[in-house]
Amino acid sequence: IKTKERVTPWNVDTISNPGFTKTVINKPAPRQNEKLSDEEREKRMKAFIKENEKLLKEYGMLRKYDDSKRFLQEHPQLVCEDTANYLVMWCINLELEDKQMLSQHVAHQCICMQYILELSKQLEVDPRSCVSSFFIKIQEANPEYKASFDDELKAFQERVSKRAKEKLEAALKEQEEEERQARLGPGGLDPVEVFESLPQCLKECFEKQDIKMLQDTIAKMPQDEAAYHMARCVDSGLWLPEGGKKAENNENNGEIDPATADSATAAEKNE
Repeated sequence: IKTKERVTPWNVDTISNPGFTKTVINKPAPRQNEKLSDEEREKRMKAFIKENEKLLKEYGMLRKYDDSKRFLQEHPQLVCEDTANYLVMWCINLELEDKQMLSQHVAHQCICMQYILELSKQLEVDPRSCVSSFFIKIQEANPEYKASFDDELKAFQERVSKRAKEKLEAALKEQEEEERQARLGPGGLDPVEVFESLPQCLKECFEKQDIKMLQDTIAKMPQDEAAYHMARCVDSGLWLPEGGKKAENNENNGEIDPATADSATAAEKNE
């Protein structure tokens, strides 16, 4: 009999199990998502999580198939795409928190839910009617079916890990850009980038915050080169002319007179 069950394709008759009547099994699964806009789906998802988050976390932490089966049958409202979506987000967040082992466990529960949902779509039945059948099938230890499940689980875990890395990289880039924007000088230049572009002799002046050394160094440089670098220093906020204003000579052919910067301050290099 077991051999026959393994080779018989799943259909409404073969997945019928105690606890579900033929009336329930033959009832097509509701496809409300097709009628909802993205905004409506998001609103429904938030409401679902608010009402069921404690149960969702409890399901995600279960380890035994029998416990998962019993839990879903006791809380049939969880057998839906919102649960699968919640578990996916939870997996990614766990990866971001560097909790890989827990993420992999929740991923297993997520794939179980996705298998149940996929089965219901194939059979065009309510997903709640597929809970018992799925767990019976996965526990039969059919090598081919179990291998397929394990492959999908591994692929899903890899996708979760990749997505978490992408989110982390995006967050870091966003943070770096925010920090860069925050430190932009009055002329819209980044003091860190300007500092790195300076000749070594000027870098040393700013590192030591030595105004006299800076004035002497500028005096020894070609006028146009000194004007170019000092104008960029002013625009980046790396150099603050007397009184916080640009020296008047900046407006005259880009020339800079070191003598006018006696009370200026050199901004410390941003590490």
